Amino acid sequence: MADIQHRTVQTNGINMRIAEAGEGPLVLLCHGFPESWYSWRHQLPALADAGYHVVAPDQRGYGETDAPPDVSDYTQFHLVGDMVGLVAALGENQAAIVGHDWGAPVAWNAALWRPDIFRAVAALSVPASDRPAQPPTASMKATFGDRFFYILYFQTPGVAEHELQRDVRVAMRKFLYSASGNSKRGLRGMMDPPHKSAFFLELMEDTEVLPPWLTEEDLDYFVAAYQERGFRGPLNWYRNMDLTWAFSAPFQGRKIEQPALFVSGDRDLIANNPHYEANMRKVAVNLKDVVILPGIGHWTQQEAPAETNAALIGFLNEALRAGA
Repeated sequence: MADIQHRTVQTNGINMRIAEAGEGPLVLLCHGFPESWYSWRHQLPALADAGYHVVAPDQRGYGETDAPPDVSDYTQFHLVGDMVGLVAALGENQAAIVGHDWGAPVAWNAALWRPDIFRAVAALSVPASDRPAQPPTASMKATFGDRFFYILYFQTPGVAEHELQRDVRVAMRKFLYSASGNSKRGLRGMMDPPHKSAFFLELMEDTEVLPPWLTEEDLDYFVAAYQERGFRGPLNWYRNMDLTWAFSAPFQGRKIEQPALFVSGDRDLIANNPHYEANMRKVAVNLKDVVILPGIGHWTQQEAPAETNAALIGFLNEALRAGA
């Protein structure tokens, strides 16, 4: 099994810590919230053994990568720019890009905005969609009214940070368990809260026994990262949704034409949207496959590593090696 190495590179004006393994065509793995490169711990050696140079960064604001102080330095344009710069820093001209959770919009937008660099795209949990007609938070406010919704709660700097950092271990355990396929309610509790107002962690389940896919050592890693750096940088991603929307107007209606793959669990949020695949295919017009994993929640590649690896390797072999 290929060894995972770590180093720091410069990209787009920041220092970015990366984990990497293998040799061959370059594949970038973009993690989500509240995660790190470690979310891809099962994919790095598997994809490397399949003949790829696979790189999983701590993204902007996370882990050992720089966290710029300005809230506005976390738009999708900054995040995609980081990936463009990372490809160059690794001495390459092209790459495939894979994203999970918040990393999925980074991957989709990288493919949309820089098809010359990103020749294949795969996303876990979050499907591609066209630019909406109004700013995202306006739609959320219209939908939820005076009820609690976590993304709106995240908008005010300092508020969510204070809650999440009071006990990082409890926060991370609740995050990882509540959104998994092992939870009774899954993410539905956050999407349809019973209260008009609440704290975020009140909506999440806790557990005394970790699910089989998550060890105490895994939890220790995530906890240490957030105890060291806090949640401010990662939460700033949410605070730029409307700014990204405003800046992305020139790309309205543009299609993703590269080979694409979507993987998710049937206990993830897509279960609430029966039209997600049809809408995704309108944007990702060369979508090769949609893989839905039974009993799996939001942490796709951690909960079902073997199935996720098989889907990714099969897709990459076709997209990169067959000249698709």
